[in-house]
Amino acid sequence: MSTAVASSTIVNGIDTAVLLSKVEAIIQDPAKAKTRWQATTNWVDGTHSETHITECHISGQRIARDFRIHVDEPRELVGAGQFPNPQETLLAALNACMTVGYVALCAHEGIELESLRIETEGDIDVRGFLGIDNTVKPGYDELRYTVHIKGNATPEQFERIHRTVMATSPNYYNLRNPVPLQSRLVVD
Repeated sequence: MSTAVASSTIVNGIDTAVLLSKVEAIIQDPAKAKTRWQATTNWVDGTHSETHITECHISGQRIARDFRIHVDEPRELVGAGQFPNPQETLLAALNACMTVGYVALCAHEGIELESLRIETEGDIDVRGFLGIDNTVKPGYDELRYTVHIKGNATPEQFERIHRTVMATSPNYYNLRNPVPLQSRLVVD
């Protein structure tokens, strides 16, 4: 990000001076760019689980958090249908991460948004998840998404921001590229 907007201005709910000062601080001290995220999920009953977010670490500082995310399956997949399922939560996390990117990049450039909507979908054949057919993968072959954006920018500006979001969104990156998973099983 360049320092296009220098004075304290609120654009799209983002204080651009604070945004620029964060960017400048990270440029001056790359260690401030380090973050760590964590979540603990407990089974409740049936297909219902509850994830508790208690902390994150930003620039070496522990930040207390207190959020709970409930997940379930639709009745058609033996759940109670009370909460979004893991796939819907995954898509919501992707969309929300990209939304932050669009809003912040637009604010940084002084582009005021009127609306922003991201629609994402994908298909999963549950034979893979259920272990019915080992030739069927348990996940998506692809995700399809459409970004609807409206504001005081040119189509070229929005296209450049769109490309930047695809290049910089952490959740876009995490879904597009294989992320090594290190597991450990503890039997209590």
